[in-house]
Amino acid sequence: MIQGFYRLMIELTNGRWTSGILRRFARSRASRFVVPSFAKIYHLNQEEMEKGLSEYPTLHDLFVRTLKKEARRIDKSHDVVVSPVDAVIEDVGPIKESSDIIVKGKTYSIQEMLGERELLAKYLNGTYMILYLSPSHYHRIHSPVDGIVTKQWTLGGKSYPVNKLGLKYGVRTLAKNYRVITEVKTEFGHVAVVKVGAMFVNSIETTHKGSELVKGGELAYFSFGSTVVLLFERNTFQIDSTLNTPKDIKVGERLGILRK
Repeated sequence: MIQGFYRLMIELTNGRWTSGILRRFARSRASRFVVPSFAKIYHLNQEEMEKGLSEYPTLHDLFVRTLKKEARRIDKSHDVVVSPVDAVIEDVGPIKESSDIIVKGKTYSIQEMLGERELLAKYLNGTYMILYLSPSHYHRIHSPVDGIVTKQWTLGGKSYPVNKLGLKYGVRTLAKNYRVITEVKTEFGHVAVVKVGAMFVNSIETTHKGSELVKGGELAYFSFGSTVVLLFERNTFQIDSTLNTPKDIKVGERLGILRK
């Protein structure tokens, strides 16, 4: 019964009014009564949380929880790209010359996803990677690389589900949903971190200050489960040969290496 309640909550987030009501509930003091059951249903690892369950005054506070400093190890190797999130790697592949990528049998346009024609050229023939966060995951987003932010911008409006069914049957969710895009310049080339909303409009909160990024440093957080798309400039990224999809991964774990 409780599982059905949470499933209903997720389904209701598709509507403008219902998602607004749920957002207010998640941020209200009344939602603290469902914190224990949410943690139990989604098997949250309480040992790695910075606080105990009783210290989260709302469901939203639990969604955006921080972890103990030692909970995630960041691979600091100079040329290594690490996972920016706790997630499932759903797909990895080439970005076609036409700017298309194919995910779960659907074709998406990187040009539409970025919304910036002048930035597109460097990513053609590059690599994309899609990381899906479920409600059970830690929701904070970290930098996958060391570098300098050259541009950050926001696109899209209403958000639709970006889980497996959403990717398969939705209408260009990765390119249409509300999203915050951060382009980072590294010494090897550019990386775009596309944060795709999945619950509420404006469900992505940016937390980093300044233009310099340190690998593993916090960038933003999601108010609910969502998706991050990484785009790598052509001839700059080599994925680890042992990495298959789908694959569970945590913040700081190695995805591949950058090369000149």
